Amino acid sequence: MRKIILGLPKGSLQEATFAMMRKAGFEVSGGERSYMPRINDAEITARLIRAQEISRYVELGVLDAGITGYDWIVENGSDVVEVAELVYAKQGLRPVRWVLAVPQDSDIRCAADLEGKRIATEAVGLARKYLAERKINAEVEFSWGATEVKAPELADAIVELTETGSSLRANNLRIVDTLLESTTRLIANRAAWADAGKRAKVEQLAILLKGALAAESRVLLKMNVAADRVEQVAAILPSLHAPTVSAIDAEGWAAVESVVEEAVVREIIPRLKAAGAEGIIELPLNKVIP
Repeated sequence: MRKIILGLPKGSLQEATFAMMRKAGFEVSGGERSYMPRINDAEITARLIRAQEISRYVELGVLDAGITGYDWIVENGSDVVEVAELVYAKQGLRPVRWVLAVPQDSDIRCAADLEGKRIATEAVGLARKYLAERKINAEVEFSWGATEVKAPELADAIVELTETGSSLRANNLRIVDTLLESTTRLIANRAAWADAGKRAKVEQLAILLKGALAAESRVLLKMNVAADRVEQVAAILPSLHAPTVSAIDAEGWAAVESVVEEAVVREIIPRLKAAGAEGIIELPLNKVIP
């Protein structure tokens, strides 16, 4: 059996990851305090670990594979195989950013102004690399949490992770610079990746997760169209390749369907109707595999 040990992120990415796994066909369950969740696949043993640590354990071989942020791979300097990029975060389908932020009334306007200052962050390695590249001498101290409230009393600036910027604004902070843009990654241990059986399982997981993610922003549109209007309707429909056109029992009519971005549906449905489409149905999708 090609069994793998998979690290799943505990913390801010946990809920979104479990939802994505579920959509990919993997039910993950377990108690709220459990670090060994159950998964409905006999070939996967799951471990719930903080995202900050997963790349280290994958590199060491304690885990065969894991889901974590690119930022923590960089922060830990982990030598792992990046199998797939999965663009989702805690609140949406977008990258997150590590930013340099300061109080609104701070005199710090650019990186050079950090000379001799104190910076609080959880990503100490990332911050020190940023300073070293710019030949800036500043003190970087590890923050155990609630980093946003540490400026200006405990630190002159912070380096913090943000998705929407709402927490920074709520704490009266402004962004000075972006240090790193990060997305979620499926990673593998190099020895496990060299094992044909384990690699096949990790690749299966990658295909299904990418398919589930691709389906998040897409829907299936189905409609009936008079034969002499098919070309006009098809020209309106965006699709992965081309809309699917099938004959139906009613003479002179065809069934047309296409996978489209959900964001454009409200714009194109009136156009489809005007072009002659009838019985238009919009359906959600679980996976889209190119």
